[in-house]
Amino acid sequence: MQAYELLLHSTFMLRALAVDDEKPSLEELLYLLNADPRIGSAEGASDATEALRRINRALESGPDGPDAIDVVFLDIHMAGLDGLDLARLLTGFARPPLVVFVTAHEGFAVQAFDLKAVDYVLKPVRRERLAEAIRRAAQLRDAAPPIPVHEPDPDQIPVELGGVTRFVTVDDITHVEAQGDYARLHTSQGSHLVRIPLSTLEERWRARGFVRIHRRHLVALRHVGELRLDAGTVSVLVGSVELQVSRRHARELRDLLMRRTTG
Repeated sequence: MQAYELLLHSTFMLRALAVDDEKPSLEELLYLLNADPRIGSAEGASDATEALRRINRALESGPDGPDAIDVVFLDIHMAGLDGLDLARLLTGFARPPLVVFVTAHEGFAVQAFDLKAVDYVLKPVRRERLAEAIRRAAQLRDAAPPIPVHEPDPDQIPVELGGVTRFVTVDDITHVEAQGDYARLHTSQGSHLVRIPLSTLEERWRARGFVRIHRRHLVALRHVGELRLDAGTVSVLVGSVELQVSRRHARELRDLLMRRTTG
């Protein structure tokens, strides 16, 4: 009855993300979360890198958006980026979700609370103990002052490289190539594949000087070295790479380049 009373006084139900690389543990945690009346929705992620991508999408959505996340229930020992690493990354965000650690290991509690964790729940997870962690998260979320919608750090984008999450500076990206539902980010140092459609990056980075030149390519105007016209075809030189410009985008690109040089 206490849980339902709290729910009635709560401004909204919590939107949760559970992160665990062991499938049975993840499924059990999701089952328990979905059974609690204070949880409005609960999704799962099988590793910290997937979780980071999901959290970035949540931050883009804003606190009232359809992809928002209020609290992350996070395992510690995972392959690649572990739970403590992810929690450290979240402390650098302007409005990170709350974190509850759910782990079989007792020895990391001090580090967890240093990272401002809401709670530290030991496996095997008991329903009553998880309910207490949810109560704490709900209380903190309800008490939080309104925070304006914001975008994630516009200067960096997370990429996965050999199981390690790194951050690429957007200004270093020369052009972007569509590869199905993915996009390949090209820099002078190499390229990185991210699971973001080209159309999403086009909208997100338009104000940062990225422009569509072809159905498969975005280019950063700052990195365009030459505009080439040859027998009715248009191309641009970006670093040492020549990219074709489609007819429908040629006029807009010329106008943007002219404004950049004369502005």
